Amino acid sequence: MANYSLISVWRIPASRQVVWDALVHTEDWPVWWPHVRSVEELQPGDPSGIGNVRRYCWSTCLPYRLILDLQVIRLEAQRLIETRVSGDLVGHGRCLLSRQDAVTNVQYEWNVRTCRPWMNWLAPVAYPVFVWNHAQVMRNGERRLIVRPARQTQSRP
Repeated sequence: MANYSLISVWRIPASRQVVWDALVHTEDWPVWWPHVRSVEELQPGDPSGIGNVRRYCWSTCLPYRLILDLQVIRLEAQRLIETRVSGDLVGHGRCLLSRQDAVTNVQYEWNVRTCRPWMNWLAPVAYPVFVWNHAQVMRNGERRLIVRPARQTQSRP
C-alpha cells in the first residue's frame, strides 16, 4: 500500500457557522462539491454525530472513482471533525476550522493508504499525479463552497 499525508487549506469568506453547517451536512455535498457523486448514510451514530458512517462516491480529475466510508470519531462544534476512513483508502482524516478576519480557514489533513491494487502498483511512478489529483478535487470543493454561502445569504428575506 502507498501512504499519503495530504494537507489542503481552504479560505472561505463566510462565518465559521456557515462553513461548519456546509461541512457537517455531507448529504448536501453532491449539490455543491462537483466531485462528490453520492453520499449514503450507513449508520446514524449518536445524537451528537459520533459514530456516524457515510459512504461517499468520489469522481476525480483522472478517469477513476473512489468509494470511501467515513466514520465520525470526534467532533468539536465549529472547530474539529475527525474521521476513520475505509474503502478504497484506509486511514484517518481531520478537518480543522479557525477564523481569521472575515475568513474561515479550513485545514484538511488526510493520512491514508491506497487499497486498490492498481493504485499500489502505479504508486512508485504515479504518486505525484495522485497528489495533484487530490489537490484539484479539494480546490474545486473550496471554489464551490466560496460561492455557496453567498447564494444562501442572497436568498434569505
